[in-house]
Amino acid sequence: MALARSYFAERVTVDFSSLSGQPPATIASDDLIGTWAANLRGSKTSLHLRTNHQVAIDANAATVFSNGYAWNRMEGNGDPLWEVWGTYEHHLTRSGAGWRVDGFTFRMTHERGNPWVKTTPGQDRH
Repeated sequence: MALARSYFAERVTVDFSSLSGQPPATIASDDLIGTWAANLRGSKTSLHLRTNHQVAIDANAATVFSNGYAWNRMEGNGDPLWEVWGTYEHHLTRSGAGWRVDGFTFRMTHERGNPWVKTTPGQDRH
């Protein structure tokens, strides 16, 4: 988790509203990484891809646009598969420590499968 955390500013504005219905929020990056780690573990298998990156740099700020796809699979409640397609817009700032993500938006364009797989954290396998 430390490596993933090193790519983010202390706080990050996240917008998954098209996917979750929740409004954008500014949260501690440790909380963001912790939430991802808790959801994508054990019994949940996942693949997340980003492609076709376009970068715009303006002094010490940058915006990265890309296409995204995620595939999640977990047995236990009907159809074990959930998939989503969309676009990302990441905002970065540059400091003496380098470039860090300080905000991003995911705009869902399509999803299919079982939403239970998306919202249910994976369980550790014993």
